[in-house]
Amino acid sequence: MTTAYEFTAKTIDGDEQSLADYKGKAMLVVNTASKCGFTPQYTGLEKLWQKYQDQGLVVLGFPCDQFGHQEPGDEEEIKTFCSLTYDVSFPLYAKVDVNGAGAHPLWKWLKKEKPGLMGIEGIKWNFSKFLIDKHGKVIKRYAPTDTPEKIEKDLAAVL
Repeated sequence: MTTAYEFTAKTIDGDEQSLADYKGKAMLVVNTASKCGFTPQYTGLEKLWQKYQDQGLVVLGFPCDQFGHQEPGDEEEIKTFCSLTYDVSFPLYAKVDVNGAGAHPLWKWLKKEKPGLMGIEGIKWNFSKFLIDKHGKVIKRYAPTDTPEKIEKDLAAVL
């Protein structure tokens, strides 16, 4: 049986990291973009991270440029933007594809575990989110319009 802990991803600084490093923590995995109408959600995601990291939540941001070319920068530009504009301190990863043949294996797994409406697996837009429990299982999938504030009520169940 597959869990999130079986995947690795490249950090925004270029280091390969195993998600097993987060064993025993709940994860909120998000595909992000710097030039999207939903980009202000970085503020809410950072608030969740600050409020719940001591209780075992980690927010993981995966920049993606597959929707309207809204993440055109390289990793250094993304990191600078997130830090200066939204004071992001939660872990960010290197830019990934979330759909298509080149989709990152983690995202392929997330979509298969929790398809969207009507069983459609594809990610529809930036700031789609997946909540993973402390055992590495996907609990819930959220639409880009589901704000971090709206998700907060579900965190109690996994923390």
